[in-house]
Amino acid sequence: MRVGDARAAAVDWVWEQARRDPGIEGAFFSGSTVGLPDHAVLPASSDVDVLLVRDGPGVKLGKFRHRGVLLEVSGVSWAELGGPRDVLGSWVFAPFFRTDTVIVDPTGRLAAVRERVSAEWADPVWVRRRVAGVRRRIEDGLRRLDADAPLHDQVLAWLFPTSVLAVLPLVAGLWDPTVRRRYVRAREVLTGYGFGDRYPELLASLDGGGVGPGRVREHLAGLAVTFDEAARVARTPLPFRADVSVAGRPVVVDGSAELIGAGAHREAMFWIVVTYARCHAILAADAPDRARVLRPAFEAAVADLGVSSAADRRRRADALVWSLPRWQAVVDAVAARAVAG
Repeated sequence: MRVGDARAAAVDWVWEQARRDPGIEGAFFSGSTVGLPDHAVLPASSDVDVLLVRDGPGVKLGKFRHRGVLLEVSGVSWAELGGPRDVLGSWVFAPFFRTDTVIVDPTGRLAAVRERVSAEWADPVWVRRRVAGVRRRIEDGLRRLDADAPLHDQVLAWLFPTSVLAVLPLVAGLWDPTVRRRYVRAREVLTGYGFGDRYPELLASLDGGGVGPGRVREHLAGLAVTFDEAARVARTPLPFRADVSVAGRPVVVDGSAELIGAGAHREAMFWIVVTYARCHAILAADAPDRARVLRPAFEAAVADLGVSSAADRRRRADALVWSLPRWQAVVDAVAARAVAG
């Protein structure tokens, strides 16, 4: 399917919902399809992300199919989104408004944001502010690790801010930050700006040196078993429960297999272990007996990242935080070249 056809299906769904739900005060595309041309092919392992804007707290509707397209619909409040200046300084939201992503905008507030962001997207002041926001996310996250939390929570608390290091060059280079493929995209940016020799260090911050593709395939096979079990028993409304579902399976399992097949097996470990941890959070809440049975496979994947213990995670977190001044010099150079065109 072409990206343009997939977007058309998403627009159709949003307009249907907006007619029924007056609480929807805006909607726009987000995620990895932003910036892709209509004629591009949408991979089978990709979804189309949509954010619905409401006055109150946003609610994630999750992944589902509409007209044959896998949509992921989440919510955001006006307070979370902010005005044009807030969005310009946000590495999370600004990329979604540098091009025309607005679907529904009855108040005109999203159009005002888009107009300002598209005009000042590459202004060095805002680029520096977004880069600083990424760095704060890393530092704040890695300094708050809780050694007494359940393993799945500890792993997520360490893994996500660790992976945000890969977002630093993306934001500096005016690329859209992604989630599952963030390491692959970081390698492209660093190589494109003459810093490809720094990528091994970045990737090692994730896996400490990594394992071979065969071992990663074993982890993916184990994850598939755990994923199916967690999707079957999921009842507790955890924030990511919709991602661990029949609809979400191709994104995780097929998408990870694609990365492994393309030689990015070490990069694939990021989303494999994230999803493992999420599955075990679900199992801990809704099927603790099954969690105990399936836990050894999860622990093996964590071990292959080199972070079996809380002390390992603390050590790796500290090392990454201490490396940030060296990375700052790299991303400053990337940003200067990107802004210069």
